[in-house]
Amino acid sequence: MITRLLVANRGEIARRVLATCRTLGVETVAVHSDADADAPFVAEADQAVRLPGNTPAETYLRIDLILDAARKSGADAVHPGYGFLAENAEFAAAVTDAGLTWVGPPAKAIAAMGDKMAAKALLADAGVPMLPTWTEADEITDFPVLVKASAGGGGRGMRIVREAAGLAEAVASARREAAGAFGDGTVFVERYVERGRHVEVQVFGDTHGTVLALGERDCSIQRRHQKIVEEAPAVLPDGVRERLHAAAVAAARAVGYVGAGTVEFLLAPDGEFFFLEMNTRLQVEHPVTEAVTGLDLVRLQLLVAEGEPLPLTATPPVTGHAIEVRLCAEDPAEGFRPATGTLHRFAVPGVAGEFTPTRGLRLDSGVVDGSTVGVHYDSMLAKLVAWAPTRAEAARLLSGALARAELHGVTTNRDLLVRVLRSPEFRAAEVDTGFLDRHDDVFAPLLPPDGVPLAALAAALASAAARRSAATVLAGLPSGWRNVPAFPQVARFTGQHGEIEVRYRLDRAGTLAEWSTHPMTGDDSGDNAPTVTLVGATHDRVTLDVDGVRRAFRVHRVGSAVFVDGPDGAASMAELPRFPLPTVELAAGSLLAPLPGAVARVHVEVGQRVAAGDLLLTLEAMKLEHPVLAPADGVVAELPVPAGGQVDTGAVLAVVNPEEAPR
Repeated sequence: MITRLLVANRGEIARRVLATCRTLGVETVAVHSDADADAPFVAEADQAVRLPGNTPAETYLRIDLILDAARKSGADAVHPGYGFLAENAEFAAAVTDAGLTWVGPPAKAIAAMGDKMAAKALLADAGVPMLPTWTEADEITDFPVLVKASAGGGGRGMRIVREAAGLAEAVASARREAAGAFGDGTVFVERYVERGRHVEVQVFGDTHGTVLALGERDCSIQRRHQKIVEEAPAVLPDGVRERLHAAAVAAARAVGYVGAGTVEFLLAPDGEFFFLEMNTRLQVEHPVTEAVTGLDLVRLQLLVAEGEPLPLTATPPVTGHAIEVRLCAEDPAEGFRPATGTLHRFAVPGVAGEFTPTRGLRLDSGVVDGSTVGVHYDSMLAKLVAWAPTRAEAARLLSGALARAELHGVTTNRDLLVRVLRSPEFRAAEVDTGFLDRHDDVFAPLLPPDGVPLAALAAALASAAARRSAATVLAGLPSGWRNVPAFPQVARFTGQHGEIEVRYRLDRAGTLAEWSTHPMTGDDSGDNAPTVTLVGATHDRVTLDVDGVRRAFRVHRVGSAVFVDGPDGAASMAELPRFPLPTVELAAGSLLAPLPGAVARVHVEVGQRVAAGDLLLTLEAMKLEHPVLAPADGVVAELPVPAGGQVDTGAVLAVVNPEEAPR
């Protein structure tokens, strides 16, 4: 039996495995980079071993360091989690060669599925349906097609190409991204199915010859070919479920599969489906399968690794419906640009459990209040899962919890997820992998522009209440009180909607006598402001009566940053100083780094004439490439950072002098 397990991963992945180990009485060992030294998963393990460095290549991808950590800690087994080395056949073989128990499929099965081209050929012989596939670009005559990395997954190294002119650059870009993420730049091309759905089957095998399908998941809502919403069971046409399960089991048997794995399919609108890939590991979205089956898949992994038979002999019955969302540190409105910073508050209401099968709301998170979100790893912060008796109830429960969550300090995709879950198309199960491309409306923030003035007023009143509670003289008087009213109180904020000035005055009884805001994205609420009565205000909560409807706002302040969570949505803003310090003026046409990273490639030269939208350089951060485009026609005046150079947020990447209009 396994007595001490080393988890060769980080974040919520490691915490998930540690949680099951605690319930089974298995001792645990964490490994961590320097950046993760204070992360929750390190504190929760019984032992922890440092991997010197920060980047994955220095730490979590070093087989030698992880095996040395197992030796130092006395671990007798290794769980790879999902990601990093989880699908590395060399790692699996090294673990077993070291005399340790490997909690995963055999190295031969990982190798067979790791080369996606070889896997497609092998499984085609086993009767699994396949899409047309090419390895040579000049063989392709029909579009659209999808360029895919042969090694790895997670959407990296994937590009949709709709016409021949864009194929060469898509292949080159996919190769670079795949090489950086997986150490292998091999790519292939397959036919792209419009309006296709991504449906996958959870399979499980043991060493006694049993291979089962444990149900399927619909993972069609994706951004950049990466899943962000997953659900179980999938809503499928009659007869498709049984055929999907049979094909998945056939694929697993073809490679002698043992342990947890996922066979992914593309489901066409006509009900036909095609093999995409097989992930030889536990998937990020496994909690939805656990929710509807009641199984702990990590427990099953450990039992199978110990040589025990699976405790079930057939596909388990499904109860209710479960939906999972991936909460990521990114800005959907800016092309899903990753975000970094300090997570000042991370609170989700109504959570019934964490990391293990739970009815109701389940939270699997790699972060807590105060966690730092850096640039070295994936942008996912947490997974929130809702189980309910019906799909509609699960979507409502999940969207409500997300909308009320307090997520302060780092930009997230929360609002997008809520709008997806509440959209009529999602409620009708009309989803496919192009969902986000067709629905621009889901990218709008939950808080509409006309809701920002009330949020700013709440922020100003909370600040005033905080000052009065800290006052040592005349603390009983309202903030800003004068015997003869002359001027209102003024607070200025800046946020995603630009700058906003709040003017307000409290009378002797603390009643809001007047208020207005000026200007906000060109608007002025002074003439059209609703009638507002102040019901109560403290440093962290403001209750307002707005045109006869009482509304409560939760306010959290960290330095000059103010976070307001109200009934219509959340706003984050910074209070501006009354007397701002002088700042350095940037040259016109300066393009700034949106986040820390490395300049991967520079595509232009100083003095080169460019057109609006031309690719100037590529910034690499959080395992992804981010293009920096020319904002207007002009001439490249400066390129201060060479390829390979590291930059911080706000660094000047390029200066483009705009062309003067002809006179």
